[in-house]
Amino acid sequence: MAQPTILVVDDEKHIRMLYQEELVAEGYLVATSDGSEDILDVIKRESPDLVILDIKLGINRSGLDLLQEIRRQDQKLPVILSTAYDSFKHDLKSIAADHYVVKSVDLSELKTKVIQALGN
Repeated sequence: MAQPTILVVDDEKHIRMLYQEELVAEGYLVATSDGSEDILDVIKRESPDLVILDIKLGINRSGLDLLQEIRRQDQKLPVILSTAYDSFKHDLKSIAADHYVVKSVDLSELKTKVIQALGN
């Protein structure tokens, strides 16, 4: 089977680099975006098997809004919300995500959710 592709969308470069490094080490192909370009264009270009999406993408961008755009286009594409704030877990827009992970330097929870989301 081909390596799954994961799209990491986060406005913080060090987070994108950390996730990319760790997920590549786990055997995944990883594409990244800072969230500034149209999410549907990025998905079309990268054809990810999974999206890891930050909730707070700068001042005017919300990952929850991007999640809604993704869901309108593709109900089946797994999405993991990744945020530094666990308060978003109770936001009704977040229920459209497959999983929800609070950011940590320990990526074991994220890696577990990736495996679950990909059905491995």
